[in-house]
Amino acid sequence: MRSVRWWMIGFWIVLAGLGVNTEATAQQKCVNAVGEAAILNNDQPSARLEAIARAKWAAIEKTVAIDVKASSFVSNFTLVEDVMKTKVGGSVKSFKVLGQSRQGEVMSVTINACIEPAKAQEAISSELALNNGIALFIPARKPSARGGDEFEETNILSEKLIGKLTDQNFKVIDAAPSNPSDAVAIERMARSGSTMAVRSMLYKYLSNVVIVGKIDYTISTKKGEDIGYGLSMPFNNVTVRLTYRMLARNNRTGNMEILTADAVSGRGLANNVEDAAARGMEDLVEKLSPKVLDKAHKFIQGNVKKVRVKVNGVKDMDTNIEVKGALQKTVWVTDVEENEMGEFTVSYPENSLYLANSLRQQGAFTLVNFTPYSLTFNYRP
Repeated sequence: MRSVRWWMIGFWIVLAGLGVNTEATAQQKCVNAVGEAAILNNDQPSARLEAIARAKWAAIEKTVAIDVKASSFVSNFTLVEDVMKTKVGGSVKSFKVLGQSRQGEVMSVTINACIEPAKAQEAISSELALNNGIALFIPARKPSARGGDEFEETNILSEKLIGKLTDQNFKVIDAAPSNPSDAVAIERMARSGSTMAVRSMLYKYLSNVVIVGKIDYTISTKKGEDIGYGLSMPFNNVTVRLTYRMLARNNRTGNMEILTADAVSGRGLANNVEDAAARGMEDLVEKLSPKVLDKAHKFIQGNVKKVRVKVNGVKDMDTNIEVKGALQKTVWVTDVEENEMGEFTVSYPENSLYLANSLRQQGAFTLVNFTPYSLTFNYRP
């Protein structure tokens, strides 16, 4: 009996172990992905490493619900791999190279990578999300020329607001969902205050700010309606109302915060109801955009951090002035303090990865060393 009892205990231990392994495996997704890199100075090993880094990112992007590719933010994947290895490296559980080939000066590598999607999504969205990236979704109920009403997910207000934000160098993503159930979920969130749909949008579009709302309209006075004293209304008078929230993710706590919430109305007059509603939305934009821009700028200013930038090759005052000017002209740099010849403290609201990439793209700066709070470049004008 004792031997049977011990055999049964051993049997259940094995089953428990198999259950744990099965659960761990179920959390992973294995996909094939391809990465390419240019071969510079016939340095195939370096090109292979960069191609593998690109393939890893391609595998991660296949397994998480992110529409904005990392490649649209950062071109130097070797730099990304170096910066992200402590975060995203934990979500790439394993990978193996399936094959590689060279065509001219391009190295191509195919890998099979096993990814833990939840960790990958959290790592990418937290590390690559832009403070100046805004996801926007404001559907509108409007009168239809065919009679009745229709809903527009892209409309006059959303388009004009996107234009005003992009004029201020914000990166705006129109988050009009392709799936009707997404629109319903976001509308429910806007009414109830639930942040689940908002958090999903932030993950999906790699932004730290989201604007969600809903536009409705009423015909205040119809054309031809008696307005007293024997007079009739010469135009349709339409009132358009917007209820919206602007939310942001606190980079220090990770929690959602409401930057502003409001209900705004606009009026429009026209011969037909559709044109009157359109003019009402244009009136709304003029009232809404100053508030949104003000809150967005304040949010960015609240996230500014200091980054030390050391530039080698600065040997005279003229070159020092050139470098400082280049730093000051970089998008979203808010201040540049000169510490000594060739060394500066730069105030920057985004991940310093983007500062490094912006300077590299200017052509005169070559990145030598990177840490989140310190960058070192060689400078050759």
